[in-house]
Amino acid sequence: MEIQERTRTPRPGMTDSVLAQRYLAGDQQAFEVLVNRYSGPLFTFIRRFLGGEYDAACDILQQVMLQLYISLPKLRTGEPLKAWLYQVARNRCLDELRRKRAIHFSELEKGTDEEEQSLLDTMQDLSPLPEEVVERRDVQDLSLVGFFGNGGGAPKRSIGVETDFCC
Repeated sequence: MEIQERTRTPRPGMTDSVLAQRYLAGDQQAFEVLVNRYSGPLFTFIRRFLGGEYDAACDILQQVMLQLYISLPKLRTGEPLKAWLYQVARNRCLDELRRKRAIHFSELEKGTDEEEQSLLDTMQDLSPLPEEVVERRDVQDLSLVGFFGNGGGAPKRSIGVETDFCC
């Protein structure tokens, strides 16, 4: 009986595909072997990618292993899992870095000192003012009237005032 138990227990030397197939067949220890096989190297990769942040690396490693647990039935088990795991870890790290780098609108309004301007104040608004838009339109209309003359070729625009007489 003891000999049979040994042969059923997954060995660390088994390939990823054999371990994945055993896990899919119901062997939870096979998944543990996969986790133990990749946790150390993945953690090192994630921590270096994040610049040494221990807590964030632990969280991302846990997310990667959870993604493996969820996705293993859908993955092609005949291929090694290493490339897939590192790709998932890389994507999670990039997401984390983007999340940390994001500037929230409320932070744009804050200045650190009274002398310093807030980031929102230093940003230039390049869109024209409403008065400038109207002035440009008037200049265009005048140039079109000058080009077409008073012969009616220029497009006419109403400014919202209705009159009963015509000139």
